[in-house]
Amino acid sequence: MSASKKKKVTKAEKLKMLQEEEERRLKEEEEARLKYEKEEMERFETERIEKEKWQQLEAKDLERRKEELEELHLLEACYPEAEKLKRENRLLSRWNHYIQCDGSPDPLVPQEMNTFISLWKEETNETFEEVIEKSKLVLNLIEKLKLILLETPPYDLQDKKVKQYQGSIQELQELLHFKFNVATELLLRQASTLADLDSGNMEKIIQHENITLYLWANLKKNPRYRSIRFSETKIGFEIPRILATCDIALRLLHTHYDHVTPLCPVPRPLKVEQHTSTIIESVKDQDKDIAEESISKEDQEESKQPESGSIVVHEEEVKVEEEGDAKVQMSAVAESETIKSEVEMKLLSETVSAGKHWRTDGISHVIYNSEDKLVTFNLETFGPVTLIQDAHINMPYQSWELRPLAVNKVLLTVTTVFTELQIQIKENLCMLASVKLKNKEHESILKGRWMPPIPFIIALKEVGLNIFPTGHSHFYVLINNKVKEHLNQELDTEYPDWALLMFSGDRAQTLKISEYSETFSEALKEETEFHSTLYHMVKDFASGDAIEKIRSSNCQFVDCVCQMLLSTRLLSYS
Repeated sequence: MSASKKKKVTKAEKLKMLQEEEERRLKEEEEARLKYEKEEMERFETERIEKEKWQQLEAKDLERRKEELEELHLLEACYPEAEKLKRENRLLSRWNHYIQCDGSPDPLVPQEMNTFISLWKEETNETFEEVIEKSKLVLNLIEKLKLILLETPPYDLQDKKVKQYQGSIQELQELLHFKFNVATELLLRQASTLADLDSGNMEKIIQHENITLYLWANLKKNPRYRSIRFSETKIGFEIPRILATCDIALRLLHTHYDHVTPLCPVPRPLKVEQHTSTIIESVKDQDKDIAEESISKEDQEESKQPESGSIVVHEEEVKVEEEGDAKVQMSAVAESETIKSEVEMKLLSETVSAGKHWRTDGISHVIYNSEDKLVTFNLETFGPVTLIQDAHINMPYQSWELRPLAVNKVLLTVTTVFTELQIQIKENLCMLASVKLKNKEHESILKGRWMPPIPFIIALKEVGLNIFPTGHSHFYVLINNKVKEHLNQELDTEYPDWALLMFSGDRAQTLKISEYSETFSEALKEETEFHSTLYHMVKDFASGDAIEKIRSSNCQFVDCVCQMLLSTRLLSYS
């Protein structure tokens, strides 16, 4: 045999090797078992300690819950006091109206309202200017009635009164619209004396703080005059050739108030989710067809987003020419409060007007020119048209902050996808301090004007700055169940970083997780405790001065801040 040949392993050696392998395996298994048992014991001990701490914290929370709730009730005593002051202010307002003796009716007295409406109905041959002047009083009465419905607590307002006020609002709105129609007819009877020297057709513009009238009548019936633009304005329209040779007139009413809502009763509480900006209404008077288009100014100032099946306004050059369609051209007011990249238009046809339903067919070639702030569109037939804002375009909010400025004064900042709003709250009043669109400061007609919370909320909605969810908003907006609160050094806290706070309704706690954690956990942050309210939890790390400021805050200020927080629902919609 060769010397290099491997030595053969004997059976005894094989057996020994197997025994050694088995002993090594058993030893590893024993070591793994001991390690596992140790880890399990450590885990059980950790869980036991954590459970014991949790139980101690729960017991401590329950022990002081009664005391904390009693303290909370003392703090909440400011709300009845604030409500009492509001009631006194409402009574004072009625008394001031009584002693003024200016001849205007008290909107809360049905006899006075009925007399006012009846007497105005009997007035005839009023000029358009006279109706405009009367409209200031009518709109003021409508605004007062709406505020009463919104501001008066349910227990202070019987259902009978609610129906009475709603009926008065609807009657005033419908009568005002009727009066403008009659005054327009009176103007058209003077059409020949108001004819334009160049075209021979009637052209009339009447401007006022609440309304602007654009009136055109086709006197010459010249087929070459199909494109009309009112002098020194961007307001105009085109008509099909067949209408250019007919006895027709067209009215555009540019209003600063909503005149589509009169078609239906006013809800309580009033939640305006859609705002009307354009109405075109067909009116027939003997041999004349009066095509009326009413444009609501503040609603043109709102940003729009498309919905399913809606017609969208695109930003591009206006190139529209289609025989048989009426083309309407309107300028958007420069006071726009939100991004106008897209506009949704809907048509209310005669066939569906009784049911108050909007549809999108019948409108074509809808274009919005952002540089000129110009909207152009074609209509198959004349009928009410509206520009509708997405009620949730500013939701969910990207972030928010409530920062104290002084005693009984805070700054609320709400940042949305398009807009950053800064709202100052002082005593029982609110003011729009700043509006930024795409990080650029924007001027607003509301800036610097102090108003009570409810009128302030209505005013923001009317200019398209809607940050107020309704009872149905959660169907359209993804909401959060977690609460994130920013605590900084300016608030005299010990923790300068972001902290996640959770309140379940029964218990408030600071969470161990950070805003960057991948998964959610209810684990409690070290060295923190449970509390029955967020207020008492904040007391753990707020300074004594901060707590004293909270306790000494004016009751109307606390109520005002609470109203704004409840109206915006920042914790849920951020």
